[in-house]
Amino acid sequence: MRHRNRRLATIALSALVLVAAVALGLFALRDAVVFFYSPSEVAAAPPAAGERVRVGGLVLEDSIDTSGADSAAAFAITDRVETVNVTYRGILPDLFREGQGVIAEGRFRPDGVFQAETVLAKHDETYMPPEVAEALREAGVWQGDEAAGAADQEDVTAPPQQ
Repeated sequence: MRHRNRRLATIALSALVLVAAVALGLFALRDAVVFFYSPSEVAAAPPAAGERVRVGGLVLEDSIDTSGADSAAAFAITDRVETVNVTYRGILPDLFREGQGVIAEGRFRPDGVFQAETVLAKHDETYMPPEVAEALREAGVWQGDEAAGAADQEDVTAPPQQ
């Protein structure tokens, strides 16, 4: 009977250690997880001010203002339904331009303006970031070439064929 109790105690202790390890892992990752929002999702349920998120869509035509000091830029991201105003301090990517897909990572300020810390622009004429393409498809704005987008994504993520 004593051997049975020892085995039960070992199993219970192992389960407790496993639960603690999973809890610590999740606690450590909570700041590393960044959620993606389209402008329509931001309008429907805005993230809390200061929460790190990604906002993606198309750069609104005639919205880019680079007249600010210290490489500051302001622009708007749209999914053709809603628009999010963005400010960014830094050098914009070479492929950043009006009407192109973009993902900005940063935080919303209390005044509702998105303060981007990173701006990512699409890398060629056929590629659209999957999150942006899905959000634009759901809004009924972008149809895109499904085959070209999937082929580009496979080329980027797949190891070279031998």
